[in-house]
Amino acid sequence: MRRAGLIFVACAITVLATHAQQKPSVADLKTTPESTGYKSTSTYDDVVKFMKAVDEASPLVFYTTYGTTTEGRAMPMAVVGTGLKDASAASVKASGKLRVHIQANVHAGEVEGKEATLVLLREFAMGEHKDWLQSMVFLVTPDYNADGNEKFALTNRQRQNGPINGMGTRANAQNLNINRDYMKLDTPEAKAFVKLWNDYDPQVGFDLHTSDGSAHGYLLTYSPPLNPDTSPTIMKIMTDEWFPFVTRNMKAKHQWDSFYYGNASTPGGGRGGRGRGRGDAGAASGATPAPPPQPAVPAGPREWRTFEHVPRFHNNYVGLRNRFALLSEAYAYATFEDRIRATNYFMEEALNFAHQNAARLKKAVADADHERIVGVMEATTAKLKRGGMVEILMGEVEDEKNPLNGAVMNRRKDVVKPEQMVEMMWFEPATTESAPAAYYVPATATKAIELLKAHGIQMKAVAQPVKGVEQFAIDANTAGQTFEGHAMRKVEGKWQATADVTVPKGAWEIPMTQPLARLAFYLIEPASDDGLVNWNSLDDELKDAKVYPILRKK
Repeated sequence: MRRAGLIFVACAITVLATHAQQKPSVADLKTTPESTGYKSTSTYDDVVKFMKAVDEASPLVFYTTYGTTTEGRAMPMAVVGTGLKDASAASVKASGKLRVHIQANVHAGEVEGKEATLVLLREFAMGEHKDWLQSMVFLVTPDYNADGNEKFALTNRQRQNGPINGMGTRANAQNLNINRDYMKLDTPEAKAFVKLWNDYDPQVGFDLHTSDGSAHGYLLTYSPPLNPDTSPTIMKIMTDEWFPFVTRNMKAKHQWDSFYYGNASTPGGGRGGRGRGRGDAGAASGATPAPPPQPAVPAGPREWRTFEHVPRFHNNYVGLRNRFALLSEAYAYATFEDRIRATNYFMEEALNFAHQNAARLKKAVADADHERIVGVMEATTAKLKRGGMVEILMGEVEDEKNPLNGAVMNRRKDVVKPEQMVEMMWFEPATTESAPAAYYVPATATKAIELLKAHGIQMKAVAQPVKGVEQFAIDANTAGQTFEGHAMRKVEGKWQATADVTVPKGAWEIPMTQPLARLAFYLIEPASDDGLVNWNSLDDELKDAKVYPILRKK
């Protein structure tokens, strides 16, 4: 009896030890909102722990990092796909599948995308979305603004409906808005982003946000690229097919309305901006100003206005790289849980379309890369285009108190009020310039050269002097509006042929037959409203200058 008892005890200990060593089921893995009843959002450590757990649970998911923030945090990324050897760009490209980058939390008070992407990673690890994995490989970066994410406060994103335990800030640790940094690259996050895009070359880029502002009736709004220089090949698929597919299916499956991003504006009023929380005032604290009382509908129709066209914004930047860009904006006054659900529904339908059309999307990107803009009039600045009438679903909100500090939040009411508005959702050129065959940057313009190279712009050293070029004669050269530490410069003038100007050996030639020609044009053209001139990359060369330091050849 004693021997049998000892054997039983030994077996029991072995079973218990084996059970203790077993990995928990990925189905039991919960996000921070799920485990707190949607009162809290994930910290950076929560995100990394969750992603590593998914990595360990599934051979389809590879955890890696792709940059380091100002405060020294490694920027987490999950690479998801079948048949991948590892998380490297070489392995991802070798798959031959449509490459999709899903980014969230650029504004770390807008946390729904962060949580929705973690849910998506868990679904992949549980064996869901097998159809998507036949045609696509995914790069998922849930916590882009990792430093801002850690600056939790109950006063960030005021009026947003939770999470009631607080969220991070709009700005990063440098107190800069990373979603205004895709051209100037002042932040380590933006530098890591462009390196990721140069290395992995995604054909599709998601950017997941949360909006506020007008009390509308949509659970989510969205936007494609808005810059008028975006390839029409890219835009036609997005506006004619992709977003209509998403809107139709979200409504059919979930009875939730979605539409193009906008804000209701009185006739002749200011530009919409991306929600009241999206203006750059208040970026330091991440706070959202209290919305004004909803005005009475004016005698004339109101306007549904989108935000800016400049490529310092993610979706516009990605568009100028000849890639599909899908920006989503969950509605801040819906509950925290519903905002996460809306973001997941948006991704689900957008990715269903991408799967069904993967070959077409890859071909469209390749075609856009081969389009030639030499001799084409391209926009250097843009203005909102006044369209026809469009039905907009407006809504209502009611006050609700945060039980922790008594602060007033807004809660979306289940009210929908159709209103006819003037469509102000697209841009048209305000000023234009003909794209040349090549630009020539002097070797001494090191800041400009460094920035162009960081973006992946192709260039080659001039081996022999080049004649027959044009120079830009400057009529006005001013540094006016201050924005995030930059006195934004503006030059005015005109290009003119020269007989006695020669490009010297050692300068850098930037051919405009390259895939990133549209981006190169917007960076280099002196009259561009979001280029090297604006961001002071040529200030040393422009001091007291009568001509622009960069030459061109038509």
